[in-house]
Amino acid sequence: MPGTVLLLAASPAGRSCLVDAASVLPILAAVAPDVLSGTDTANVVELADPLEPQAVLTRLRAAATAPGPLTVFLTGQLQLDRRQRLPHLALARTTAATVRYTGFPWHWIREELRLRAQGSTAVVVDLHTDAETWQHLAGQPLTVGPGALLYGRVAPPPPRRAVASPMYMKSVATILRSGHRPPLAHLHQQALTRSSGEDPEAARRDIVLAVDPTQPTRPAQPVHPAQPPMHSVPGFQPAPPPVPAPVPMSAPAPASPMAPPSPLPPSDPHAEITAAVESGRHAEAAELAGRQEQEALRAHGPRADEVVHWMEVRADLAMFAGDAELSCRIWLAVADVRLAAGQEPGAPGVEAAVDRAHHQWGRIGDSARARELGPALADLRLRVPGRRQGALDDVQRNLSRLQAQV
Repeated sequence: MPGTVLLLAASPAGRSCLVDAASVLPILAAVAPDVLSGTDTANVVELADPLEPQAVLTRLRAAATAPGPLTVFLTGQLQLDRRQRLPHLALARTTAATVRYTGFPWHWIREELRLRAQGSTAVVVDLHTDAETWQHLAGQPLTVGPGALLYGRVAPPPPRRAVASPMYMKSVATILRSGHRPPLAHLHQQALTRSSGEDPEAARRDIVLAVDPTQPTRPAQPVHPAQPPMHSVPGFQPAPPPVPAPVPMSAPAPASPMAPPSPLPPSDPHAEITAAVESGRHAEAAELAGRQEQEALRAHGPRADEVVHWMEVRADLAMFAGDAELSCRIWLAVADVRLAAGQEPGAPGVEAAVDRAHHQWGRIGDSARARELGPALADLRLRVPGRRQGALDDVQRNLSRLQAQV
């Protein structure tokens, strides 16, 4: 099955720039698509210094919904928004004062990747931060979703008035240009070794990310350096490569006939749903998610996170099936549940639900159905304006147009 590769390099223009992110793209673009993805064939999408968060979201969403393995190579810088103190990928127009509106929220990456089958997604990052974000990430490491592999490094701010070079990602690209793609864990270690030759301080300064959810028995653990440099905070050291279990030279003895059979591992409903969607069995996928939601409702109650999660899964499944009306209805319900549970209108989950309801509403082909849902969306937009300027005006304008058609 063909793979998908997203090459994303983003950094602000002017004095806010900490890293020359786009400088790595020519090297990555010179790598053969099949080597970038680790599959026989691959589609490669390149996004250099994007201006708008919605443009990044559109490309990421398209990549996340494509069948087959997905690899994201992401180079740039992170900044915190001043209101919610959430990390954002800084885009071309981002400044410290406007990051909430001009940056790409990191949690959107988790949102878009959360439905992908475990092990089918890999994110390779080379990120720089300002001092405030560096302190924040030392205690709250980045994640990209429960089933995605994450490798890379996060570097502290460069010296004043200096622009750093993405040495880790350039090392990754240089290794891949040989035409061979080693396993990602090995590629990561080789890139760390190569980049540390260019910058010897990186090994004890940077936060190194090595997360592989396909190896649950050996999760990556943060290890703090014994003597961190005075100008930085403790970071993560690369996890040691997994040690293979010893293999006995002779065949194991047969199990005793009295021994009980080993229990089968529990099935992963997310994997079953993903398989159903990829094979076009959308009704079956929706039924599986609906059963999970009902089980969560009985076990945890109507406002529990587990219930909201499966509501969101059903909303995405309706989108995949092309049912924009149903997807919009469910996202509206998700927003109502989150608000009723006491979440603030500016909370990421609330904003994401309303934004997605708005997006799906605009795709409803039946004018009568769109008119029916429009007032509920407009009421929510009054409470949850979101980050997209003019979102409420957009709903009201289109609702007026639909009502004029009656």
